[in-house]
Amino acid sequence: MKVQEVIEILERLVPRKLAMNWDNVGLLVGRKDREVTGIYVGLDATEAVIQGAIDSGCNLLLTHHPLLFSPVKKVNDEDFVGNRILTMIEHGISYYAMHTSYDSAPGCMADRAAKLLGIKGGMPLEPVNEEGEPPCGIGKVGQLAEPVTLERLCAIVKEQFRLPAVQVFPAAPGNGCISGEPDLIDRIAVSPGSGKSMILPAIDAGAQVLITGDIGHHEGIDAAACGLTVIDAGHYGLEHIFIPHMAGYLREKLRAEILVKEAEFHIPFRFV
Repeated sequence: MKVQEVIEILERLVPRKLAMNWDNVGLLVGRKDREVTGIYVGLDATEAVIQGAIDSGCNLLLTHHPLLFSPVKKVNDEDFVGNRILTMIEHGISYYAMHTSYDSAPGCMADRAAKLLGIKGGMPLEPVNEEGEPPCGIGKVGQLAEPVTLERLCAIVKEQFRLPAVQVFPAAPGNGCISGEPDLIDRIAVSPGSGKSMILPAIDAGAQVLITGDIGHHEGIDAAACGLTVIDAGHYGLEHIFIPHMAGYLREKLRAEILVKEAEFHIPFRFV
């Protein structure tokens, strides 16, 4: 099976047209006509992930985040991006990324995160498809099956996403504050990845809590002032679900015809 044939299988689940216009998805390195010996799935095209593909005998790398995002004027070993590209080319590795296309696609990032958190039904925080089509897009907002305290919701996030801790920006008392006697929470929003731009959509959608990543000090306290509690579970913390999902999808479609390997779960920072 050639790279182009694998791409067609990937894009049945995650159409490229669902990506944001500022994004960079698709085949970023390599040849479409190359025979695939194995597929390695990771979140980022780091040195460790690329080496994992090499060690596993895989010559097609699939990641969520695109290594090539900003314009590149040269490809050499003087910087980490160029060095990674050179390593892939030297080892005959083709490289495909699906970023906001995967975030938006039905049954993918937004829907899977919402399911893990127990959101029933729900709607996208930022729809991306055309009118008349089933709604899909970035993030999800909806109701929980039964109300929970903020403390319990934090525990659910840690349990479902395998996290040692989360950062919380609690809204004022009466809006789900983690201290004192917390109100019960039954309407939440989730936006895996960097969710700063999802604060206002979450407020507009009536969410009591937004679960996301990459929230800075000012965004957190401003959201809290507006009555929205934010649980920052980290960028990797929520998005690593991409790896087992896409690896499982490929194994199902390829039916052992091609080896599929997964990068190990590895939070890129630690608490000390």
